[in-house]
Amino acid sequence: MLDEATTLSDETRASEIGNNVPSLRRRGVLRRVRQVVVEVDEGVAILTLNRPEQLNAYTAEMGTLLSQAYRDCDDNDDVRAIVVTGAGRAFCAGADFSGSASPFDDPVDDGAFSASPIDPAAFELRKPVIAAINGHAIGIGLTIALQADVRIVADAAKYGVVQVRRGVIPDCMSHWTLAHLTNLGVAAEILLTGRTFDGAEAVALGIANRALPAANVLDHAVEIARDIATNVAPMSAALCKRLLWDSMINGYTPRQVASLETQLHHRVMGSDDAREGVAALMDRRAPRFNSRLSTDWTPLPAPKPE
Repeated sequence: MLDEATTLSDETRASEIGNNVPSLRRRGVLRRVRQVVVEVDEGVAILTLNRPEQLNAYTAEMGTLLSQAYRDCDDNDDVRAIVVTGAGRAFCAGADFSGSASPFDDPVDDGAFSASPIDPAAFELRKPVIAAINGHAIGIGLTIALQADVRIVADAAKYGVVQVRRGVIPDCMSHWTLAHLTNLGVAAEILLTGRTFDGAEAVALGIANRALPAANVLDHAVEIARDIATNVAPMSAALCKRLLWDSMINGYTPRQVASLETQLHHRVMGSDDAREGVAALMDRRAPRFNSRLSTDWTPLPAPKPE
């Protein structure tokens, strides 16, 4: 659990995290989670895929640990926004082919295999998730990032959902995420060709929000997360995110969304956070929101009949 983290010395922090770690990550509380490193600092959790010598190539252990980190962060009131990134010069170069067995071999246990191993997916959480794609993201490396709410990419890195060129098919719900983030035509081109593209094209296609030099990607993603952690009410962020993604998942009509917006307004109007948000605006200061998802959260209701 996140609350079991221990403070590490500067020397230990540097060796735990790996290469090219910004100074931000040498402050605060860290936890070594083998192939995933977790830091919580001022409301922002940074989850780092940590196999830099292998370009953070994906393994089953990495997927298990990332899934657990997502669950821990979503349940922890000290975390208001999540950034997921990669150590070193890549985000995730795809499946790990370094072992004696190929990750594309027939699974020993068909019942245990899932083509969507990250559970929960980032879009199934209540906390905002920003993917700081600091370098190459290929195959499952990109399809994991497609599940985030926001993607900041390195402009000169290579991206692609290349699985069809390896004799398999795309994973991590990318047939759904990519079609919803862009459109069916763009999704068809990217998924059916398996071609690669750079950060500028990722933005042009609607796959990424912004392309920056690689050295600036993590800092910019943390800046977005820090703005959310400081200025956005936790309950408001959670309700907004769930309504946004649930509307797509469930195929709600505009009037069904209107019904849910009205019901959720009744939930937050007159709340302590609503009063604090106005008071902070009038006093020209940062808000001090006190809603806690661990105790105050109730799942979204069903839309009323049209």
